[in-house]
Amino acid sequence: MGRADTHLHTEYSGFQKLGVIKFPESVVQPDKQVDKARENGMDVVCITDHDETHGAFLAERYARQKYDDIEVVVGEEVTTADGEIIGLFLTERIPDMLSVEETVDIIREQGGLVIAPHPFSFHVPGIKERILDLDIDGFEVINGGHPDKYTNMFARLVMDRYPGRWAETSGSDAHSVYTTGYNWTEFPGTTADDFRKAILDKTTKACGQAAPVFGQVQWSVDVVLGGQRMLYSSLKGKLRGVPEDHLIEKINSISDLKKATGIFAGMLYVVPPISFIATVLSTSFLKKGAERMTVGIPERMKAIDDIIKEVDANGGPGKHRPAYLNEIKDNPLAAYQGLPFNLPFKVGRNK
Repeated sequence: MGRADTHLHTEYSGFQKLGVIKFPESVVQPDKQVDKARENGMDVVCITDHDETHGAFLAERYARQKYDDIEVVVGEEVTTADGEIIGLFLTERIPDMLSVEETVDIIREQGGLVIAPHPFSFHVPGIKERILDLDIDGFEVINGGHPDKYTNMFARLVMDRYPGRWAETSGSDAHSVYTTGYNWTEFPGTTADDFRKAILDKTTKACGQAAPVFGQVQWSVDVVLGGQRMLYSSLKGKLRGVPEDHLIEKINSISDLKKATGIFAGMLYVVPPISFIATVLSTSFLKKGAERMTVGIPERMKAIDDIIKEVDANGGPGKHRPAYLNEIKDNPLAAYQGLPFNLPFKVGRNK
């Protein structure tokens, strides 16, 4: 049986925003992620940067030229108007902020596979109940970036309730090397073609567990330290641009004062007590959020059963838009009007 990490990021994943602070999603070079995946025993690795494929193509070329025991699948985690969706086996970048239906269509036009990452997350933008009516191949039962007690557990409940309806996947969602290797997708064979066939045949198996919270904190420290190095190099005029590398473009474009401020702020963050506090706060946030979401599981499962009955009675996934979607007037990531529950957190991605 082969192993695939179906969800992995590099320095081409752009930026995230926390309050007024913008920071890189990752500072890991594509070749380093390939090396680490191989070290972790992966046969296939899917590079799925946010709204970008350049890093994936670089990783694919690197693996093809250097190794004969690991393959890279070109992918993209696309930010749609309805949440994030992953396209695998892509030939070119897919534009962001289209509707999820348009995004799925474009993935199909490229001959790609459609996977829903962290569909039931309460703290990052998954497509949630849209997995029920869209033409997708599978969804993540285990997302390595979700150590909370709800997201992966609920995804498993839905997958097991309707066996054979979707392929199950397990991706690290790693933005650093510290959170890789904890989980993977098992499939018959060892090649990328075998992996593709397993997704279509729904013979994959989600294995492993989410990375620990401290691993996520290590990622944040890695981003800060890596960012500081680039800020300092840019301040000295030694940070050279790379085609399609938006991280370097962004750093070189900011003022020297902001670069110096960023270096100083980064020095404060990496002081051990700050990292410890970040771990404690993150753990508390995830625990409380999971508790709030868990209370609504029976009602949510009933709503899912009703939606699937409606979809199947009207031609199946990709053929029918459920009636409840017509009642959503605002940001569909913020709340699901028309369903017997509300999301406790408003989520979004800032580029």
